[in-house]
Amino acid sequence: MRTHRTTPATAIVAALSLVLAACGSDGGDSVGSEAGQQQGAPVTNGAAGLADGVALPTIVVTTNILGDVVQAVVGDAAEVITIMPVGADPHDFQASAQEVVAMNAADALIVNGADFEEGLLDVIDAAGDEGVPTFNAIDAVDTIEFGEGGHEEHSDDEEHSDDEEHSDDEEHFDDEEHSDDEHDDHSGADPHFFTDPMRMAAAVEALVEFLQDEVTFADPAAVSASAAAYVAELVALDGEVAALVASIPEERRVLVTNHEVFGYFADRYGFEVVGAVIPSGSTTDGVSAGELAELAEKIVEEGVPAIFADASSSDDLIEALVAEVGEVIFVELYSESLGEPDSDGATYMEMIRTNATRMSLALA
Repeated sequence: MRTHRTTPATAIVAALSLVLAACGSDGGDSVGSEAGQQQGAPVTNGAAGLADGVALPTIVVTTNILGDVVQAVVGDAAEVITIMPVGADPHDFQASAQEVVAMNAADALIVNGADFEEGLLDVIDAAGDEGVPTFNAIDAVDTIEFGEGGHEEHSDDEEHSDDEEHSDDEEHFDDEEHSDDEHDDHSGADPHFFTDPMRMAAAVEALVEFLQDEVTFADPAAVSASAAAYVAELVALDGEVAALVASIPEERRVLVTNHEVFGYFADRYGFEVVGAVIPSGSTTDGVSAGELAELAEKIVEEGVPAIFADASSSDDLIEALVAEVGEVIFVELYSESLGEPDSDGATYMEMIRTNATRMSLALA
């Protein structure tokens, strides 16, 4: 038998409705959206231009997470251009004219795939049509569908049919706010594979094969050696994360996030994804007051100790949830963008390590 909150569901709906009205789509004021509208030059990570008088190949990468990984793999063997700056939301980022030119002129284009770069899909397709060799990182990993990564699955009988478990105030969620049709696009492969360092290791191994086939390096053997060394670091990082997770009791390995982004992490390290503020893999999707109220109820019922949100996204909705449910803390993680250069999420390795550390401190 579940225990229910003493705060009436209708009060939660009213409070969260006010927050929704104030936030709008919850995207226009975020750091990610602001960065996504930048129309500046692409970020060049690699060596500039020439090596021993020979022009370096140019590798263009869409996301800054993959940009850091590609740079670690190729080192000074290529010029690496990263399209999305730190803080950009990959779900709504729009390329500038200069960035489109860079993508079309690349010796190779590296993308996350699975529609992760929602605002760049046409540009990516156009570059492929122009003959730019394109590597979709998601194709190299064992993918999961949305909802598979440690999600708690409930049958209709468990969640929606037992009159004894739902008050009259709660029953209107299904009819008015949370119909079966509400998130029909909430399907397909989850693109957030990079939250699992071992899946990233698989992507790197496939990446170096792709690059050796498609790009002319002055010293191909050095690139292969660099990639092997980086994969070894990723394996070691996986061990670090597993050790941190081991400090968290199994019953407290629960995740509530701002949107569905840590499914692969949960799949790898044995977490349960209780829910998400935006019940979708994209920050561009909306959420109703009823859905937020339902999540607030679940957080209390499950005894969730912490709510996690992306460091580059607006936290208004998260703060509203924290205020409603009471004894729960709000923790920022790096999930879809690296942190600033002087932050503890400045590289992919640091991002994963920091996230695991913050989770263990919040949940242990």
